[in-house]
Amino acid sequence: MTEAPLGAPRDRIAMAVAWIAGTALWRRALYATGSGAAAAFAFAPFYLLPAFVLAWSSLVLMLDEAAASQRPRARAFATGWFFGFGFHLVGLHWFAFAFLVQAELFAWMAPFAVVGMAAFLGLFFGAAAALANSFRQAGVRRILVLAAAMAAAEFLRGHILTGLPWNLPAQAMAGLAVTAQPVAWLGPYGYSLLVLVVAMLPAAFADGAPSFAGDRVAKLAAKKAGGLVLGATAAAFLYLGIVAIGWARLAFTPEPAPTKALVRIVQPNIPQREKINPDLWDRNIKTAIDLSVGGEKPAGQQRFILWPENAAPLLDEDEAALRAIGERFDQGDVLVAGAVRRGMDESGRWRVFNSILMVAVDGNAQPGRLTDYYDKHHLVPFGEYLPMQPLLKALGLSQLAPFDEGFTPGSGPARIELGGPAFAPLICYEAIFPNELYPRGERPDWLMTATNDAWFGDAAGPRQHLDQARFRSIETGLPMARAANTGISVLIDAKGRYLGRVDPYERGVIDAPLPGALPATVYARTGDWPAIALMVLTFLFGALKWRESAPAAPGN
Repeated sequence: MTEAPLGAPRDRIAMAVAWIAGTALWRRALYATGSGAAAAFAFAPFYLLPAFVLAWSSLVLMLDEAAASQRPRARAFATGWFFGFGFHLVGLHWFAFAFLVQAELFAWMAPFAVVGMAAFLGLFFGAAAALANSFRQAGVRRILVLAAAMAAAEFLRGHILTGLPWNLPAQAMAGLAVTAQPVAWLGPYGYSLLVLVVAMLPAAFADGAPSFAGDRVAKLAAKKAGGLVLGATAAAFLYLGIVAIGWARLAFTPEPAPTKALVRIVQPNIPQREKINPDLWDRNIKTAIDLSVGGEKPAGQQRFILWPENAAPLLDEDEAALRAIGERFDQGDVLVAGAVRRGMDESGRWRVFNSILMVAVDGNAQPGRLTDYYDKHHLVPFGEYLPMQPLLKALGLSQLAPFDEGFTPGSGPARIELGGPAFAPLICYEAIFPNELYPRGERPDWLMTATNDAWFGDAAGPRQHLDQARFRSIETGLPMARAANTGISVLIDAKGRYLGRVDPYERGVIDAPLPGALPATVYARTGDWPAIALMVLTFLFGALKWRESAPAAPGN
């Protein structure tokens, strides 16, 4: 049988893999970093899923080469770390924009923060790669081990040191409601395991470390290329299966009846430097009030008017603003406003809270009446407080929040009921933490998020943040009303579909009936334990050496 010429496309693919494996260490490091960076382009705003598949399959082949080296575990860790470094460097590059809002104070910190964050988060990928190397088996089973190890590392990343579950692998599927549906059953960590298996499949049947040993190149190239084609075909079919399942859930899950309440979501579009300037607070609140009034509202119907994060600093102390709200809003309106609140603790020290205030409008030109409040409990490290403050402050570091002590955390998630559909308030960063949205056993009727992504400019960050909001709605079966300062404000139904939207850097409102909730999803009832069990079972299935049947004796 005549072998295919080396110029055939599939052979060129395999030869490229062999060349990469045979190059110097620094080139391998660059390639691993570049592959991780390519994987990050699968997230908003690009959604380049082919780059995601190519990157993760390349990682599998690089780890094949590491397994054949003299120091396999160290080589695997380094490969995984460089991949993770590139992944997070690109995926979290927008983080630097927050330091440029007050560039004269914080710009010098931007490169250290972004590079340091990427280097630290890369440790999770490196550890997962080294673990997978230690239990590596041949063929398809090696990708099961690696996918399970990476998914477990992502779970740890979402919980260790307050956690940062940003750009989990599953989030690559959040750009469309149809491909986001599996989180209703699997949650973001279980779905990440499935997504990683699909992304690694092209390399599943291209086993064995590349070699340059004479005429073996042609045979190995043909074998690897054939395996790559087979695996890519399998990945494509699995992706179509995910689409079919998502379509079926969207099409056949009964639509919940809408509530009797209305929502008006306000996006004031105020630049961040103006937003944090105390001299402009009165003007900013007036802008929010002007956007809040008007619109059609049947008499006596409850309406929630939603303002974004920090829209009204010290609103509870601002008699003029509360009086204007009472005069201009309709009777029965409830203002749910992002605010800065302060209070004195038991020791007599003033504390500052990032809060949501609930203000009722009783009519007859009475001032707005504060009925409840919620304090953000999951604060952003270095943004809203300074970890290890005495040490880091002595080194000249500070948090971005303009208070010496930073914000004080609240007591935890809350369920707010004001005579209508009950809601769980979330402030910005809190919406990225699955399964931590409301008190356990106190499921609300909807989710309200007040956020301010103006810190991060018109970049990938706000769009990636929005994708996580979609996941939270699908995971819980609850609609979400999301008010953002400069975008993206959106009303999301319980299936993760956008019912109204105000794009970045536009001033506007969304007026709509508040959608109804679906019954609690599998994930809402079980949490992450099934996903953890799935990771363990997948790892064991791929890692354990199964006993093979002994050959029959001659003559039997």
